Amino acid sequence: MAFHIKQNDTSPAMLATLKDGDGTVIELSGSTVRFHMRPIGKTTSVVDTAATIHDVDKGQVSYSWSASDTANSGMFEAEFQVTNTDGTIETFPNAGHILVEITDEIS
Repeated sequence: MAFHIKQNDTSPAMLATLKDGDGTVIELSGSTVRFHMRPIGKTTSVVDTAATIHDVDKGQVSYSWSASDTANSGMFEAEFQVTNTDGTIETFPNAGHILVEITDEIS
């Protein structure tokens, strides 16, 4: 999955349907979800904040950008991390990352 946004933009939100590796949609009742993003090749997150659950039965979540999230252009990798009611944690996508491209704006 790839997502494209311009530098300093805060829209559109990133929308995702969370699925296991076999394609099964994740049920999110009682869960919390965080969004993580870091520059490709780095180990430190530049975004680590709560995401919004839109439909618990269909595994639909979103992340709404803040201006600081898109202040720097470049290539990033992102993921959604779910904490279930029993305390277990699962990260989506299960393999790899969501590619995020923040394209520089013309000033």
